[in-house]
Amino acid sequence: MQEYDVALKVLLRGSAKVTMRELTGAAVETWLDVELSKVVQNTRVDLLGETADDKGLVHLELQSGNDATMPLRMAEYCLGVFRLFGRFPRQVLLYVGEAPLRMETELRGADVWLRYRAVDIRDLDGDRLLESQEVGDNVIAILARLRDHKDAVRRIVEKIAGLPAVERETALGQLLILAGLRQFEEIVEREARKMPILNDLLDNKVLGREFKRGELTVLRRLIEKRFGAIPSWAEERLADRSAADLEELSVRVLDAQSLEDLLK
Repeated sequence: MQEYDVALKVLLRGSAKVTMRELTGAAVETWLDVELSKVVQNTRVDLLGETADDKGLVHLELQSGNDATMPLRMAEYCLGVFRLFGRFPRQVLLYVGEAPLRMETELRGADVWLRYRAVDIRDLDGDRLLESQEVGDNVIAILARLRDHKDAVRRIVEKIAGLPAVERETALGQLLILAGLRQFEEIVEREARKMPILNDLLDNKVLGREFKRGELTVLRRLIEKRFGAIPSWAEERLADRSAADLEELSVRVLDAQSLEDLLK
């Protein structure tokens, strides 16, 4: 989850303004980087900001899997923030996992009640995020509810292609990373390859590494479905292949008679 976590944090702290308003109902004016007390087991919150309107605090936590201890964790975060700032934050749990969201949203005792909002990112209106003028919202739309995922990817890639050179590489890298959460890497790559300005980016050492990781994930799934568990010798051979080689193997795996035949 770490790479997805980092990419989402950067987007949400940056240009994903419509997304943040959808989640918190406010615009964040200042982001606060804080380390909570050591009595809190998870010492760093994902995102903590101060809103522009009423100077309230907003805590946004990212989660890719269902965690039965989440209410306790959120309570610890809440009290840790209160200890530092003397104010309770408005808390939102943003769930980006593939399985259905099943986490409780409150911690209740005889005289204690803590509640926070949990949002499955697929419940956000992805088509509305696509209409945003901010590329951060456009990129996050790939994880949200969309009428047509292929068309959405095409529109996002077109928006990225129109960015200044410095921003293009960053945005395409973020899109490739988030696409991995929904197994859309191949769709993103195909659309990017149609645009020479982005096709070149896919071959550089930074994005090439991210794309290779995506290609390798897809190929592993195909191999396991066709031949079963992947032995260590095959993993070693796959690790040495380029992104272009992995793409070719993803086509050949359908006709290969054995794993040895595929990787000879």
